[in-house]
Amino acid sequence: MTQILLVRHGQTPWNKDKIFRGSKDIPLNDQGREEARLAGEWLQGEVIHAAYTSPLSRSRDTAQAIAQHHGLEVKDLPGLSDLCYGDWEGLPLTEVKVKYADLYRQWETAPHLVRFPGGETLAELRGRALSAVIEVVNRHPGQSVLLSAHRAVNKVLIAAFIGLDDSHFWRIGQDTTAINRFLWTGTTWQIMALNDTGHLRGMARGAYVDF
Repeated sequence: MTQILLVRHGQTPWNKDKIFRGSKDIPLNDQGREEARLAGEWLQGEVIHAAYTSPLSRSRDTAQAIAQHHGLEVKDLPGLSDLCYGDWEGLPLTEVKVKYADLYRQWETAPHLVRFPGGETLAELRGRALSAVIEVVNRHPGQSVLLSAHRAVNKVLIAAFIGLDDSHFWRIGQDTTAINRFLWTGTTWQIMALNDTGHLRGMARGAYVDF
């Protein structure tokens, strides 16, 4: 069986300030770098054979903090890039709620029906992300592989792995540097862990915010 360790990147300034990131290359902040360091230490005793990442630096730096303990080169996997929010990127949540009030209400209630202006749909994101994962699984049969990605990417992948459609987007939580574990048996995905943040127990963090 092939094991997938699906990790979300650490915190960025735009996570903290609730600004839409998407395809914008926003780096980790100090807390995000510490979260990534702790994730790396948490996983250093495990066997990991390969490491792949979204090309965005917040994801790549998180992957590198983990992969360095295993002597692995982190490889870009474009299919794991964050959801393109189009015209929403760079805007704070407060502004989006006013400027795109109707579309934002739909995003909250029926996310699978939303196409972001100038951006993607969740279906398009799921298609490219799943294709990337299948490529990795075929490349590494019977091995353990790290995938470093983003909140929206992880949510649609987890939904796909556990048999949910994209309308269930908001039912899945993903903290920064959350670790999710899945086993591919060759015919199905087995769920081993979701949104594991045991490595962050010693950090002073606020309440969970889904952003």
